[in-house]
Amino acid sequence: MIKVLLVDDQTLVRQGLKSLLDLSEEVVVVGEAENGQTALEAVETCQPDVVLMDIRMPEMDGIAAVTELTRQHPKRPALMLTTFDDHASVMAAIQAGAKGYLLKDVSLETLVEAIQTLHRGESWIQPIVTERIIKGLQSVRPHTPVAELTEPLTDKELAVLRLIAAGLSNQEIAESLFKSTGTVKNQVSSLMAKLGVRDRTRAVLKAIELGLL
Repeated sequence: MIKVLLVDDQTLVRQGLKSLLDLSEEVVVVGEAENGQTALEAVETCQPDVVLMDIRMPEMDGIAAVTELTRQHPKRPALMLTTFDDHASVMAAIQAGAKGYLLKDVSLETLVEAIQTLHRGESWIQPIVTERIIKGLQSVRPHTPVAELTEPLTDKELAVLRLIAAGLSNQEIAESLFKSTGTVKNQVSSLMAKLGVRDRTRAVLKAIELGLL
């Protein structure tokens, strides 16, 4: 069982998420917290495998909490909860160290899958949130020129990057592009190196910042 800590200032949200997770045989909720400060304290006492954290909270918000969580417990990943209009905060949270993000009205299947993905040491990208981030940035920075990388991405790497942003795994990308999984894996490694990031989530966020998506 994967141990999860729920962090949200709204009691109803926490209760709803806990009720959902109680239906799963893969995850167990070991603690709850109403803000970032109490979350950091709960991490020490509950020892969760994954922290499911809201972004906007009083006293200490999710961004500040993730920054501190990453510093104190780098092996305990945080999965951020967000709303459709919170794209700027999502980006800040990812930059602070969060390993993924998803919407608060997520289904049980998707929620458990995201938690399992982070527990494996991977990152989680929910396509609908990524699309919202892109649209939000385009609306506030419609005339921002595309920044150039020291070594630009090839057309093939850009194609792979777009499929990563759509939430596809390496195997699914390989099937979509009629390539071997090994080839796709090499292209993912190459594009992440060019973007200067360590994982797929940050690759997407960096590409959005650069205007590549």
